[in-house]
Amino acid sequence: MAVQEPVTGFAVAVVREDGRWRCSALDQGALAELDAAITELGKLRSTGAAFGLLAVDDEFFVIVRPSPRGPSLLLSDAAAALDYDIAADVLDVLRVDPPDEDDDAVWPEGDLEILTDLGLPGVELEVIVGEVDLYPDEQLQMIAQRCGFADEFAKLLDEL
Repeated sequence: MAVQEPVTGFAVAVVREDGRWRCSALDQGALAELDAAITELGKLRSTGAAFGLLAVDDEFFVIVRPSPRGPSLLLSDAAAALDYDIAADVLDVLRVDPPDEDDDAVWPEGDLEILTDLGLPGVELEVIVGEVDLYPDEQLQMIAQRCGFADEFAKLLDEL
C-alpha cells in the first residue's frame, strides 16, 4: 500500500552547461510523483546535461535523466515501490515487477550507467548504491563529489 502522508526529502535539478554546474531545487511535488519530477526537469532549458536527484524520506533515492526518447531512471532500492508511489512509478516505467513483500534485500533498478558520461561509471554507482548504511542524501553527496558538483550540491542543501 502506498504512503498517503506527505513525503519528506528533497528534489534537486542538476545542470551542466558550458563546463559549469548549477543546482536548483525542484518543487516538492517531484518527490511524490515521477511525472511531476519529469515535468519539472523538462522545464529546464539546457544544451548540456540535466538530471534530477530525489532523496525520499531518508529511505531511497531516484535519479531522473530526461531525454527525447523517454527518461533514464535509477531507483536505489526496488523494495521502496511497496511503500512509495514514486518508486512504484519508476518500476512501472522500467517495466519491472516490484519485489515480494517478504524480500528484505536492497537492490537498485534502472540504468546504473545513467551518469557514465559525466564521470561516474556504472560499477562505481553500483558501489555507492550498495552502501546501505548511508542515508540517501549521503549517497547523493558521494555522486555529486564523483561527478564534480559537490560544492554546488552542498550549498543548495544548506539552503533547503
